[in-house]
Amino acid sequence: MTATPTPGKLLVSPKDHTLIMIDFQSQMSFATKSIDAVLLRNNAALVAHAAAGFGVSTVLTTVAEKTFSGPMFSEITDAFPEQKLLDRTSMNTWEDAAVIEEVNRIGKKRLVMCGLWTSVCIVGPTLSALDQGFEVYVIADACGDVSDEAHERAMDRMVQAGVRPMTSLQYMLELQRDWARTETYDMTTGIAKKFGGAYGLGIIYAKSMFGASEGH
Repeated sequence: MTATPTPGKLLVSPKDHTLIMIDFQSQMSFATKSIDAVLLRNNAALVAHAAAGFGVSTVLTTVAEKTFSGPMFSEITDAFPEQKLLDRTSMNTWEDAAVIEEVNRIGKKRLVMCGLWTSVCIVGPTLSALDQGFEVYVIADACGDVSDEAHERAMDRMVQAGVRPMTSLQYMLELQRDWARTETYDMTTGIAKKFGGAYGLGIIYAKSMFGASEGH
């Protein structure tokens, strides 16, 4: 066996998957207790802006937007100002014909999902997609549920079924992967500075105090 400096096939890259962001809406947020609302919004924003910046094919979907659940987080829609939101009546996104039509139009077998609530709006489509032969990742800290128990058991159930868990910052850094990729360096660090919490503060400090750069 010989090692080579090449990435593993299980790592995500900008062009190999479709991101599906599900039900990031006020009504679901009010009852979300497994993650702080500010952190949830920052993580969702980081994912959305990273996906938009790297040109990831993305599906944005809501449930009963006009009649019950309210609009999708502006942090997400700001990243995709021209994109149509696919509104549904079904709790399981995978049972909505318009969403599936868009997934099929894009045509990628690897899917990355996040949204509210983990135990309903994420479990439903992930298990359904796995059943149909798709490869599925879930961004765990860009999901939330009515309790820690609900979120954790939902993640357990999905992982046991074959879902691959990841986190929001991990998602963005996996898309970047090499700081020598100068064409996306400023975008990636800019998103981190704005939405990346303590990591973003560290970047601001290093650049301000020492002119530091991850690529050197």
